[in-house]
Amino acid sequence: MNASVRLSASSLRAHKRRFAGTFLAVFLGVAFLAGTLVMGDTLRASFDTMFGNATSGTDAVVRSADAITTPGESEGVREPVATDLVGTIEKVPGVAAAAPNIQGAGQLIGKNGDPIGGQGPPTLAGNWISDPELNAYRLADGHAPRGPGEVVIDRGTAERGDLKIGDTTTLRTPDPVKVTVVGLATFGGEDGMAQVTFTGMTRADAEKYLTAAPGEAATIQVRAGPGVSQQELVDELTPVLPKGVEAITGQESAEENTDMISSQFLSVFTTLLLVFSGVALLVATFSIHNTFAIVVAQRTRENALLRALGASRRQVTVATLVEASAVAVIASAAGLAGGIGIAAGLQALFPAIGFPFPDGDLVISGLSMALPLAVGVVVCLGSALLPAVRAGRTAPLAALRETAVDTSGASRTRAVTGLALIALALGVTLTGVLASPSIWLAATGAVLALIAFVVLGPVASTTAVRVLGGPLDRLRGVTGGLARRNALRSPKRTAATASALMIGVAVVSLFTVFGASLKATMDQTVARSFAGDVAISTPSFGAGGSGLSPRLADAVQRLPEVDTAVGLGRGVAEVDGKGRALTVTDPVALERTFDLGEIRGSMNGLGADGIAITENEAGKQHLKTGDKARLTFTDGRTQTFTVRAVYGRSELAGDYVITRDAWAPHRTQDADTLVAVSFKDGVGTDDGKAAVEKAAAQYGNPEVQTRDEYAQSAAGGIDMMLTLVYALLALAVLIALLGIANTLTLAIHERTRELGLLRAVGQTRSQLRAMVRWESILVAAFGTVGGLALGAFLGWVLVEASDGASDSAFAFAVPPLQLTVVALVGLTAGALAGLRPARRAARLDVLRAIATE
Repeated sequence: MNASVRLSASSLRAHKRRFAGTFLAVFLGVAFLAGTLVMGDTLRASFDTMFGNATSGTDAVVRSADAITTPGESEGVREPVATDLVGTIEKVPGVAAAAPNIQGAGQLIGKNGDPIGGQGPPTLAGNWISDPELNAYRLADGHAPRGPGEVVIDRGTAERGDLKIGDTTTLRTPDPVKVTVVGLATFGGEDGMAQVTFTGMTRADAEKYLTAAPGEAATIQVRAGPGVSQQELVDELTPVLPKGVEAITGQESAEENTDMISSQFLSVFTTLLLVFSGVALLVATFSIHNTFAIVVAQRTRENALLRALGASRRQVTVATLVEASAVAVIASAAGLAGGIGIAAGLQALFPAIGFPFPDGDLVISGLSMALPLAVGVVVCLGSALLPAVRAGRTAPLAALRETAVDTSGASRTRAVTGLALIALALGVTLTGVLASPSIWLAATGAVLALIAFVVLGPVASTTAVRVLGGPLDRLRGVTGGLARRNALRSPKRTAATASALMIGVAVVSLFTVFGASLKATMDQTVARSFAGDVAISTPSFGAGGSGLSPRLADAVQRLPEVDTAVGLGRGVAEVDGKGRALTVTDPVALERTFDLGEIRGSMNGLGADGIAITENEAGKQHLKTGDKARLTFTDGRTQTFTVRAVYGRSELAGDYVITRDAWAPHRTQDADTLVAVSFKDGVGTDDGKAAVEKAAAQYGNPEVQTRDEYAQSAAGGIDMMLTLVYALLALAVLIALLGIANTLTLAIHERTRELGLLRAVGQTRSQLRAMVRWESILVAAFGTVGGLALGAFLGWVLVEASDGASDSAFAFAVPPLQLTVVALVGLTAGALAGLRPARRAARLDVLRAIATE
């Protein structure tokens, strides 16, 4: 064992450059993983502290006990509680103070006329609570609202909207309200709660604009007297509360808020980063394996001499693994330091891009350090295991051989195995997406396809390099021909080098195809379902935005240019015990403006007790026209509706449609999500749009878009997602580039004598550089083409699997322009990877190179 360690140490000292690429690959993968874990821990701890500080004076929260949660939402909708309860609560022993917390959606307009926030996090408005202990916000400047139209806003919102004390602006509730900023506030010591916006109003204004009727509040905040614990306070409150109302401790409320942030943002964000850390490490695995495979191949004679001198197989294998362990531990340890640096950089960067990273020291847990270190060591050792075993099997007689011939490209066993895996992958995938829709089967097929590509790599590389490199003979003459032959020399090495880039390109292509398919799906949905001319909307995704005034559709309908204007509002109710979203609208106008497919029954005359549902939902609930459906609303009341229509399409209209009269008794803050407008015959789009914009300006100036513009706007979040994906995947492409460069560098060392002979017979330095660069480009081209094919296939699998798991019909689209850009990036990466090895090859001393053994 000691001899193996000494041998490994000697080899590492003598060949430090050989492992530079491996070191960087492990370092980058571990740093990204460690940075993700440290950042996630820090954000969670910071939000815990922020919410804890903000709600430190609230010892109990009284709220409705039940919440209705619709599919795709993590936070349910609760019934308001009566503000009259405040008087009852204040009489309970142990209560020092109680105040109603009225809360709803409210979006401020900035100084430039654009809405503030609304792209994900909530835009909130509520009453300003005068008790500073019960108010989560602290007044930093100015004074509390005292009269109608006066508001306090959080300091972060003021900065983003360029608003200051004394400024007058508009608050969408969703009806536009003229407000004057009289104070600025902080939340938990920060300028705001992440990107959430808050507007504090007088209680009278909050009841007027944010509730269906006076006397309702979202919750009631309660403060305990001296010596009373939070749990003791809850125990005292519970007996006096009416049925359907509960009390929870302030700590539980803060934890729920933190969990909400975690589920809606932190978990998704950190999971996304962890996925890309995994992709980066997978790419690094191929690069590391290739490095050790080349090093072992180069040391065949050395290992054979050791075996001839008495070294056992075990000693040779252990020596190689000790080298890998040394590189793994050093690179992983450096990666941990790099990860902490990445987290610190993000902590400084987030505020600069508009996301307030809560103040606080970085949280570095044992798991955040141990896991990346273990992963880095395991990846490196796992990648080196097969080359190490191969080194141990070196026969002593190999010392007498000149070279070893790589026959993997002509391996019949490999070809048969690879083709069998492809057939199995196709069978499993097609079963999972077509015959018997299953996400797990589709995912299994995708993994099998990836394995098949890796197994077939050496076989495919021979044909691919011949085809891709064919034009080089004509375009670059002898130099191009030599580059192609060098790439063909070791099919297994070429395939392993290209596989790293293939995986990176495949994941980029996968998301590119899926993003294009989502856009095509949205275009298809709007084109097929929306028969109107323009749409009025408040562009937002997530919980942000305040919606549109329900009075806007009527105002637009009165325009002489307009034939039909219909607003689509949103409600929630439980149907058969499960939360469902309701579309609140005028069913007759809806039918005229949207293509609902085949309709059984009639949309006319739903009234206050009728409902229309999609054919899909009717099948799930075993309902048909004339049947009764029981809906339970957030106010706790259950009402029986008659199914008066069953329609075919639900994409924009939703699965359940009721009238505004039916929704009115159960509504809270009323708002529309979309107003669809159809013009009268002879009215041009430009003239009609201008008239609608003028009318809409009186209601908070929402955006008016044509059908095409609305489809593009609805898909706007996809471009943001793809931008983030491309930025993260740049790491994987960088590691693949390092792998190609490392392989070429080692190959040049291996071919030193050959390169010297080429120079001796007349090859110029520029020709030598060109030969190495073109070899790099050929390897990159093979990886890029394979990645594009695999990524397009996986994108199709993801689209079809999503189609099977969703009620909406997904459209598959392959974007040629974007994929061409991906291909060019892959080829450029190959060209860049070959620059340094090419320069090094050209600097070789001819006589010394020829004399090299």
